[in-house]
Amino acid sequence: MALPESRQTEAMDGNEAAARAAYAYSEVVVLYPITPSSPMGESCDAWAAVGKKNLWGSVPEVVEMQSEAGAAGAAHGALTTGAFTTTFTASQGLLLMIPNMYKIAGELTPAVFHVAARSLATSALSIFGDHADVMAARQTGWAMLCASTVQEAHDFAAVSHAATLRARIPFLHFFDGFRTSHEIQRVSLLSQDDLKAMLDGWALRAHRRRALDPERPVLRGTAMNPDVCFQAREAVNPYYSHCAEAVVHAFARLEERTGRRYGLFDYYGPADAERVLVLMGSGAGAARVAAEAAGGKTGVLVVRLYRPFDWRRFIGALPASTRAIAVLDRTKEPGAPAEPLYLDVAAALEEHAAEGSPRFGGTRPTLIGGRYGLSSKEFTPAMAAAAFAELAKAAPARRFTVGIRDDVSRLSLDYDEAAFPEDPSATGAVFYGLGSDGTVGANKNSIKIIAEETGLNVQAYFVYDSKKSGSMTVSHLRFGPGELLTSDLVRKARFTACHQESLLTRVDVLERAADGGVFLLNTSAPAAEAFARLPAAVRRGLVERKMKFFVMDAAAVAREAGLPGRINIPMQAAFFALAKVVADPASAMKHAIEKTYGRKSEELVRKNCAAVDASLARLAEVPVPASLPETPVPAPVHEDVPEFVRSVVRPIMAGRGDDLPVSALSADGTFPTATARYEKRGVADEVPVWDQRWCIQCNKCAFVCPHAAVRVKAYPAASAANAPGTFKAVAWRGRDLPEGTRYTVQVAPEDCTGCGLCVEACPAKNKEETRLKALNMAPVAPLVAAERENFAFFERLPDAPLAGVSNASVKGSQLRTPLFEFSGACAGCGETPYLKLLTQLFGDRLAVANATGCSSIYGGNLPTTPWAKRPDGRGPAWSNSLFEDAAEFGLGYRLSYDVKERRAKALLAARAKDVGEALARELLDANQDDAAGLEAQRARVARLRSALGSPTDGELKDLLALADSLVKKSVWVVGGDGWAYDIGYGGLDHVLASGRKVNLLVLDTEVYSNTGGQASKATGRAAVAKFAASGKPTARKDLAALAMTGGGAYVARVAFGADDTQTVKAFLEADAYPGPAIIIAYSPCIAHGFDMRQGLAQQKRAVDSGHWPLLRYDPSRELRGEKALQLDSGAPKISFKDYAYRETRYKMLEAADPASAERLLKLAQADVERRWRHLAGPGGGA
Repeated sequence: MALPESRQTEAMDGNEAAARAAYAYSEVVVLYPITPSSPMGESCDAWAAVGKKNLWGSVPEVVEMQSEAGAAGAAHGALTTGAFTTTFTASQGLLLMIPNMYKIAGELTPAVFHVAARSLATSALSIFGDHADVMAARQTGWAMLCASTVQEAHDFAAVSHAATLRARIPFLHFFDGFRTSHEIQRVSLLSQDDLKAMLDGWALRAHRRRALDPERPVLRGTAMNPDVCFQAREAVNPYYSHCAEAVVHAFARLEERTGRRYGLFDYYGPADAERVLVLMGSGAGAARVAAEAAGGKTGVLVVRLYRPFDWRRFIGALPASTRAIAVLDRTKEPGAPAEPLYLDVAAALEEHAAEGSPRFGGTRPTLIGGRYGLSSKEFTPAMAAAAFAELAKAAPARRFTVGIRDDVSRLSLDYDEAAFPEDPSATGAVFYGLGSDGTVGANKNSIKIIAEETGLNVQAYFVYDSKKSGSMTVSHLRFGPGELLTSDLVRKARFTACHQESLLTRVDVLERAADGGVFLLNTSAPAAEAFARLPAAVRRGLVERKMKFFVMDAAAVAREAGLPGRINIPMQAAFFALAKVVADPASAMKHAIEKTYGRKSEELVRKNCAAVDASLARLAEVPVPASLPETPVPAPVHEDVPEFVRSVVRPIMAGRGDDLPVSALSADGTFPTATARYEKRGVADEVPVWDQRWCIQCNKCAFVCPHAAVRVKAYPAASAANAPGTFKAVAWRGRDLPEGTRYTVQVAPEDCTGCGLCVEACPAKNKEETRLKALNMAPVAPLVAAERENFAFFERLPDAPLAGVSNASVKGSQLRTPLFEFSGACAGCGETPYLKLLTQLFGDRLAVANATGCSSIYGGNLPTTPWAKRPDGRGPAWSNSLFEDAAEFGLGYRLSYDVKERRAKALLAARAKDVGEALARELLDANQDDAAGLEAQRARVARLRSALGSPTDGELKDLLALADSLVKKSVWVVGGDGWAYDIGYGGLDHVLASGRKVNLLVLDTEVYSNTGGQASKATGRAAVAKFAASGKPTARKDLAALAMTGGGAYVARVAFGADDTQTVKAFLEADAYPGPAIIIAYSPCIAHGFDMRQGLAQQKRAVDSGHWPLLRYDPSRELRGEKALQLDSGAPKISFKDYAYRETRYKMLEAADPASAERLLKLAQADVERRWRHLAGPGGGA
């Protein structure tokens, strides 16, 4: 539908479109972050922070809760007492709300929850979109209204808020996560007058009158007995019978105001169609395109109101000529006869037939059902066409899937993408970048600039995995004069840009490039050398497609502008210069920069504007020859990699995961570890170079390396006899290893992210050139080939003997090969050094229960995983359950290990004669307190297995199965502050009080890092974060103090950048403590807003200011007559401001609201002083 010219239009994504209406209708907004719905709450929080008013002239109360269950409970309370209330959620978050949803619906309370529909975690977590979550809520009694476009997300949000008041049925308004929630389109906005006109005054007043109030006391939420409960449930039936009418009424009001017409079920196609697809959500556009292309008698019926399902209106919306129906469900319900929408359609046809209606000529239409689009799997017109083709068969498949290749159940339909070319009137552009390089943000601004400056219809969608940083992002932009109906990826782009040269060898960046299009590359190569430097496949692609080729050294532009690594602005300027779609792109970009960064820093705005001005001078065209000389195809190189890596990991890494068949994937979600080493992302511009002349062998460089790319080894000199010519080594300093031992510091050049922390940590000085150290950053390009060979050789060197160097020190711990390596964490990440250390101390016996969050995503996100193993196959065993239950999940580990150990020991004692009494006694009495003791026990277990052989006796079979349980296990629960302080605190508290030997590691970034930087109860007072846009008004929760109150748990607060020795001590003491232990680890994060290369210094300031006092609390010391609490840092040396105002999260409030900033800063300083007085009082001491 054409957009009315008189209305305000704006480019935005589905989340913002829905939030615009939700905010206007709400007096209370309760929040909890979860991807992909979080931006709706963030928008509301930001609007409230600047005093934006709702329809009633007040600023909504926006409150973040500790979990989705808490958000639903608070919403229930606010609704019960008469406030217009909303919340936003998705996936597991919606599941946590279900108990309250039953209550809200049962009490006939008007409400709207907005959901960016997302997959549920089953054998794996997925942050991407389908209908699994909303389908899990379909039995709650809520009305369910589904939007299929960004415009509909805005309109249906308003319709939901209007209809719920009229119907007294709560509404779940949903749209597809990412595909609609994060897609940007031009939206025709409803004005305040439009929104008011949607509401019925009598319904508003009635809601107020029903509010729980002591002035008009009633009792609600009773407990009923069998005599009346059944009748009470049936009493709601009339309300559900009339709910559809309330939606029809709201749709009519909307049409009066805007001209946009919607029905409960909207049919698109000829009136005499015989084959009809039924579906809901963002796939509707692709289905409509397929139907139009098919011509003839095909149509599409789009479901809007899914609950209550008005079967009569559904039947009425179908053409009377319908002979066959295919229902497409974007969810999977294992064990059910079919998926939910199919079952509803089947029931509708059955009800219609039972009434004897002749609508379909007395013949019941054939009905088939299929699944599509799970977890944001692409759904294209070609896939919809395959469903139409199946319907046309004389005997179509009753159940099918489309969009995948199912070689297991043989359910998938074939489809032909070539049959559906791109719309020639629309321009497509594709941009390849890396997470955190700014590419996605720049393209969001670009599409908004195009919408504002040209009046064209626009569409933007961004493909990225859930790794934190350094993973590939692909931005898909479309713009043109006509309606952009389909929501699928650009297939033929007239403009293609590669923002990171390293991607050229990892993926086919020209796969989506159109013939005669433009290719832009960010490269440091001069224009004269750029074509020759391209990989052969890219050169061939440019020639065969007759493309134009342009280059720019965007990294140099960014560096010179004072924005190292942020290549987004130069590349955006180049795009506009080449696309020629906007008349004055520089002015438009500067305006967008001001809107994006103005609140953060004037200096940031100035630097970005300078980058715009400097960019075009660096843009150069590179001639593309008409042909290339014939070159022989090189013989394939044999690589010694596991088959799983070759057949599954490598295709996913190359962007070909969609081509993998069902048989390639694990049915139960189990995957091998130690696969990150095969990724070799090559994202660093600079890497550290070791100058062995000045090295003091402290190993601090390896200790702080977030990605385990800096390694150290001490090894016999003979082992290095065949070292590459550039391999460096020096004599080992120390008496703990044999004379002649050599020592090397080696970097993995393609796994390093170039963060520079190793250089900052290096205490050694170059005595010839004092600005240099024993490690110094250097451009990677000239080094990578030699250092790749050196690292491969380094890995083959033997480790220092376990009995040689103790791991109970910073130096000694780093001589153990890390079993957490090369993760997808951000460059300079403050969390991963703790995980790496954990594996160097306990990795061979480590069992990790990981809370959902950053650490579970960079730690367990396909295609590669950083948890690794020793050459003998031993290493960390890792699993993730949920966000909220990690502590309980880990306690389950402990209970299981203990039960199995007791059973194994009992069997061993009972059958000692069968295995040898001496061996049995050694196994039962083994000391496993150090590495040597563990290895000795493993050797004894091997002897036990040999003694047992292949037993036929049942007890001996059990003993053989449980033999590994005789080796000590170290259980660690890992998670962030969102888990430990908020959603999982109840479980954490229970585990600390359990007395069980469970260790908890809290990676405290003081924000919800994984969902984008929302405030948690760990966030410091005065910090600005999402959901705390006006500065957090309350003090951070003192988790260490709370953990110490029980008196039975070991507690430590550490910061490796401030005191690495104390950190190692705390880990060793926690593991040795006989009961529960918790380590709270300060973890700098990009959300803090400072140069992550300064992470170590900022940790030191956090400690020196008193914001993060270091401590260890060991109750067992009291048994020895010593103080349980040891303070490992002294009284504050600097002010809180000296620490905090080096970070944007604190500093930005000073620019936005100086008075509030000053007030909160004083309170934060008082918090620091109060905390120190508490610690240094009785029982404390440095």
